[in-house]
Amino acid sequence: MPMNTLSVATAVTPTVIETYISHYVKRKPVRQRPTAHISYHEGLELIRRFLHYASFHTVDELQAFTAQWVPVPHWVHVQQVEIPSGQLSRSAEYIQAQLGSDGIQQVGGKLWWQWRRDKTTLKAEWIEMKKDHYERKKSANPKGQRIILYVHGGAYFFGSVDEHRYQMQRHARKLKARVLAPRYRLAPQFPFPCGLHDCLAAYLYLLEQEHDPSTIILGGDSAGGGMVLSMLVIIRDQGIPLPAGAILISPWVDLTHSFPSLGGDGKMDYIPAHGFVHKPSISWPPPNADDLLAFDHSPRSTIEKDKTSPRVSLSKLPKDEKAAQKEEKKDRVRGFSLQATERPDADALLRPQERPEIYTSPGGTYSIGPKGALSVKLGDVLIEIKDQIQLYAPNHLLMHPLVSPVLQPSLGGLPPLLIQVGGGELLRDEQIYLGHKASSPLAYLPPPSNHLTPETIDAHAAKYRPTNVQLQVWDDLCHVAPTLSFTRPAKHMYRSIAQFGAWALARAQKTSIDILDDDSISIVSQDSSASSTTTEADSTLSPEDIKLNMPQSASHVDFQSIDKKESQGAKGATVGRAGDPLPPFEKHMIRQRIDRHGHIHPLADPKDMEALNLPTAEIGVPKSGPVNKWMKAQQQWNGKFSKQKLKVQKQRMKDMQKGYEGFHGEIPPPTALAGRRVKGMKAETKAKKSWGMSLWSIWGSKHDKMTLVREEQADQVPDHEPSSDVIQPTDGRTNSKSTKPAPKPRRSFTRGRHTLAPILNSRSRSRHSSVTDRGQIRTSQEDLSSLAPPNPNLAEATVIAPERSASPLPSPHSDIIPSIAVEDLSRPQSPKTLIPTTDGLSTRPTCGGIAYPFTLRVGGEGREINASTVTLQSVSVESPGVSDENKKFLDDGLRKVAGAEKETIPGVGDADAQEKGGVLERPGVERFETAKEDLSGSNKKEV
Repeated sequence: MPMNTLSVATAVTPTVIETYISHYVKRKPVRQRPTAHISYHEGLELIRRFLHYASFHTVDELQAFTAQWVPVPHWVHVQQVEIPSGQLSRSAEYIQAQLGSDGIQQVGGKLWWQWRRDKTTLKAEWIEMKKDHYERKKSANPKGQRIILYVHGGAYFFGSVDEHRYQMQRHARKLKARVLAPRYRLAPQFPFPCGLHDCLAAYLYLLEQEHDPSTIILGGDSAGGGMVLSMLVIIRDQGIPLPAGAILISPWVDLTHSFPSLGGDGKMDYIPAHGFVHKPSISWPPPNADDLLAFDHSPRSTIEKDKTSPRVSLSKLPKDEKAAQKEEKKDRVRGFSLQATERPDADALLRPQERPEIYTSPGGTYSIGPKGALSVKLGDVLIEIKDQIQLYAPNHLLMHPLVSPVLQPSLGGLPPLLIQVGGGELLRDEQIYLGHKASSPLAYLPPPSNHLTPETIDAHAAKYRPTNVQLQVWDDLCHVAPTLSFTRPAKHMYRSIAQFGAWALARAQKTSIDILDDDSISIVSQDSSASSTTTEADSTLSPEDIKLNMPQSASHVDFQSIDKKESQGAKGATVGRAGDPLPPFEKHMIRQRIDRHGHIHPLADPKDMEALNLPTAEIGVPKSGPVNKWMKAQQQWNGKFSKQKLKVQKQRMKDMQKGYEGFHGEIPPPTALAGRRVKGMKAETKAKKSWGMSLWSIWGSKHDKMTLVREEQADQVPDHEPSSDVIQPTDGRTNSKSTKPAPKPRRSFTRGRHTLAPILNSRSRSRHSSVTDRGQIRTSQEDLSSLAPPNPNLAEATVIAPERSASPLPSPHSDIIPSIAVEDLSRPQSPKTLIPTTDGLSTRPTCGGIAYPFTLRVGGEGREINASTVTLQSVSVESPGVSDENKKFLDDGLRKVAGAEKETIPGVGDADAQEKGGVLERPGVERFETAKEDLSGSNKKEV
């Protein structure tokens, strides 16, 4: 049956029904898991069933299904662009320089991976919310200050921009950014480095369009995350200006599968534990190592003669020869051979075919033979893998640092990285290792391989400073959990991504960045351990209901419980919530473990994490667990499709004899379409519309649609003027004496509607949070001197920006901006809300026309107020509307200020003061009151 919407729906529908029933019948196993939510449970099982169904179809069918056209939501603006050939040529030059002469030879040449089908070009898609698009066009900088270059995932061989658009538009909405998504070429027809060539060209295109690197962040999920990391290494090493930061969502960075988590059962993940297997086709699998060796060593005339020679029956052959041919056919079908070995030395690795080795690992655990034959010694068994394992690259390139970036000599000198890891995914360990390797380049060095010599590793290890990394390990979540964008855990992940992206941009641009905080209008912002779902009836809320029912900030509610846990010293106490401002980096890392409710916990100590305690010699070495699972799956699938596989390999050998339009002196990988092109090859077929992918996109975009509807309805109603401290009397006058505390928000459910109790301290209508880079990075001259010096020939990528004390509020009189802590006056819990509401002209202090509706906090919590604090508070003890608690607070502070000794300022003052030693007394404190209202209603000012 062909792979289309109808066949996929038929395959996954029973799983959807079964999951729905079992979710409520067998509640106990999923109660403390992310699968406690029915939406997450259904999404996880649906993807798992889809990938299993796809394994019984060819790679070409899966590619065609996931590349089908998907309609764009009406609230999203999309623009198609074409990457010019000039950027493609520059990208190729940078990659060739990065590979070097030895690398180019290992890849097979420097021209074949630049080839494309006739009449095809590299295209990319701009994705942006329409509302943000119109605002940007009217702004002073129509190019925009927030750009995400996003590389979609899909194991390097399937997926598309259309399939991932619903995720990209969420990133664009949360960060108010523009997303550029390249439609890069996919393996196995276009293996490494074809996709890397395209994605790097897209970044060069942004620079060519005069987008400042400080306005760009890179992002990618799964294989896209690995691609982004390889791009960053090339950008760093080749002196290209680095972007502001990078976001890696479950990046696939080790194609050798050498970390312990790959040996798990993958019950909390949807990635097949045995890897990807598919029904054979002309694209996959390629001829194995034996076929390629036979083709190279046999004259064409002999092979042509063999094609027309009569077939010899096995029954007429001697027993030994007959047994040998049967075994050879068996190995050809399953793709590997087994042989017991008694000698543990490296010579035993070459014994099966007595082939000359290309490379043997120092410990003798694996060796690479000609044509990608990989021999792995597991215990007393020698396994010779003759088929290509990964679709992205041949076996001999799996250890290449640009294919498996975790094997890079150094990941230092990169812009800040956010690495999100699913605690239940199979690739967990390599991502945890990646974060620590980037932040401590000298502590996690790779072993030598056929691509890296010990001298190369030593030369690069100390070359770059550590990279700042925020590592988030999400309890029990699957691979790329934002794929399930309609679930609560994904909501927290998107929020964390937006927060990090805004911080990275603010740090690079030396400014503040506003991000969308949709707590007040997002239904899934209120978490519950129950598996409740949101219905479409929620969209029927009136604008007044939405304004009155805006939930209090989730972070505010949870911080109260967090503080209680921390005061009790509970084990595993939370330290914040996902999406909060970044805490300071410690040893260039922010290490966080996050539960399904978005609560942040400390991550386990590195010494207790298995992935961080592997011997260096074990990194990048295939392990028995993943290899055994792969062999079992290969034996099962190839046995099921043995006729198709033998037919495909025979056809490929015939095509090789006919000859292709080759590249002079180059040998492309056996899967590369460039290496098997013929005259008159058809161009790519136009993508068709997919109802299945459209439904998946609609499901993924459902939360965004509902949020936008609520935001639009909320904007139709003016903000409520009264705050939690100030309640308007019925006669219209301000009564600031009432200090009735705001009611605690509670969650209530009605039939067909999800509502929240009215809350007085609702957010402002803009619902934006301002993000700066203050306080995250602690640097000193001593710290900088202890780090490796930057290479003068490279871009200024390794410079760590010092901590800035700038406030988002600009000063019109000075370039030095004081550090100001803004306190939300709408919060009832603040004891320092001292500014009463007045009628008429306000006498609040201003600076350059900017009124200050806040108090200053100097030095931190617990510090007494000083003269500048009193001045900006603009009140006196006798001011009406000041509560008794605040009166006492203010009176104590003023008494201490009045009794304080006079301070002196050296070196400042008039001529007389300078003659006396350059010391000038600080002027006395000026006290004044705001306008008061007398009984007759007239206003008067007292100074």
